[in-house]
Amino acid sequence: MADKLTGEARTKAIAGLSGWEEVDGRDAIRKTFRFPDFIHAFGWMTAMALEAEKLDHHPEWANVYRTVEVTLTTHDVGGVSDLDIKLASKMDALAG
Repeated sequence: MADKLTGEARTKAIAGLSGWEEVDGRDAIRKTFRFPDFIHAFGWMTAMALEAEKLDHHPEWANVYRTVEVTLTTHDVGGVSDLDIKLASKMDALAG
């Protein structure tokens, strides 16, 4: 099971991500990804679905044409955990 990140560890972990921000009123992080077109967005989501399944950690996301909005939190611990940081890093790496 994942552990909730707090204090300096949380601040440092989120700061190490590119373009992710904390969600107001919620212990979560989010980012908006924009791709050249729908096919690229959907392909990225498909690849990320496989990665999420490997981690047994699934994002909250929405897709409209070339834009994918992602929110990450670990419901089991009530906030951001190392699983969210791992998944966010994989998302960034695959998005390029």
